[in-house]
Amino acid sequence: MNRVLTLATTLSLALAGGAAMAAENMDTDGDGAVSFEEMLAVYPATTEEDFGTMDTDADGMLSAEELAAAEEAGLIPSEG
Repeated sequence: MNRVLTLATTLSLALAGGAAMAAENMDTDGDGAVSFEEMLAVYPATTEEDFGTMDTDADGMLSAEELAAAEEAGLIPSEG
């Protein structure tokens, strides 16, 4: 049981770390979040509807956590 929890925690941290790195790479204006325009620069096929689905707090920006969740859900390709 402890091994399962350790593995789950490790995977969660790895995904969050990857998403944080992806957010840093996409966040060209350095405001700490990814706008729709920044997302389009990396993933040009992203629609406003797709972006809205990923933007779970509806603030118009994607945080590293929202990017991680979108990646995990298969909404965007995983990095590397």
